[in-house]
Amino acid sequence: MNYLAHLHLGGPAPHQLLGSLYGDFVKGSLEGRFPPALEAAIRLHRHIDSYTDQHPLVLAALARFPRERRRFAGIVLDVFFDHCLARHWRDYAEQPLEQFTGDFYRVLLAQPELPGRLARIAPFMAADDWLGAYGDFATLEQVFNGIARRLSRPEGMVGVMGELERLYEPLLADFREFYPQLQAFAAAGRMSGS
Repeated sequence: MNYLAHLHLGGPAPHQLLGSLYGDFVKGSLEGRFPPALEAAIRLHRHIDSYTDQHPLVLAALARFPRERRRFAGIVLDVFFDHCLARHWRDYAEQPLEQFTGDFYRVLLAQPELPGRLARIAPFMAADDWLGAYGDFATLEQVFNGIARRLSRPEGMVGVMGELERLYEPLLADFREFYPQLQAFAAAGRMSGS
């Protein structure tokens, strides 16, 4: 899952929102690095990633991609699933997407210190509404171009938009079947204090 899904799944409290995002920027052991509630939210992020990576529906969705794309298919699918969530937000959340993202950006920008690369990208994320923009399919091309710039082999992302256009409906169906299961998993994780 990518940023939007993690934020949606992690819970609405500020520490949950921050931990849901920090999970992509904080590596290694957490013990004592952050307040306990924030560490629990980061751990939930990691559990969500592990659950997602091993889920049969996700594995089947990844198998839809051509063999030569498989190395990057997980990245592509994470971003595409955020697109599906943004596009069909009302099916999965009561709060309007614009309100959700606005509330999150206020929490994010109020932090005096953010980990690693997040400190550099947070102002741009908020100013350009990265999370809300996922709902526009054309925006995904910009997202993939940004990802390609950070890859050692950016040619692996060439042609991804055409593949997503061809696979759009079956991947959307995969998302619609998988996401409610992921919501239930995340809710149980929040209750147990992952």
